[in-house]
Amino acid sequence: MLGKFQKSELRIEVKVEETVFRDCLLDISKLKQWFFPLKFKKNSINKLSEGDTFSFYLGLIEIKNKVDFIDNNCIRLILSGGIDGYQEWCWGDGWIQSRLEGISLLPLNLGQTVNLLRLKSFASNLKVKN
Repeated sequence: MLGKFQKSELRIEVKVEETVFRDCLLDISKLKQWFFPLKFKKNSINKLSEGDTFSFYLGLIEIKNKVDFIDNNCIRLILSGGIDGYQEWCWGDGWIQSRLEGISLLPLNLGQTVNLLRLKSFASNLKVKN
């Protein structure tokens, strides 16, 4: 893989319950609404589980994701293609954290920041509607 090793960890406070974050990250229909345009298999299930795969594109660059681990407050994705590494999302009442490590030519910190802000906005809007 060409690129350089990059590492970023961001944590923000958001006044939503941890169940909202869990739904935003594990429910495929919600995930598709706030994350980059995702590509799932046609017969994909409604919720992510360990071993599931999906991908998204940044221009012509495909980034493949494989769910490595899920528990009540954390999900870890193994990344390949445009990024070789992993991303981990952890959450609780009032906060969400993302850790991203990998080798890539892409500016990972910028992409991670944008995704975290999109998730914050989406989760906050869900809370308001409920």
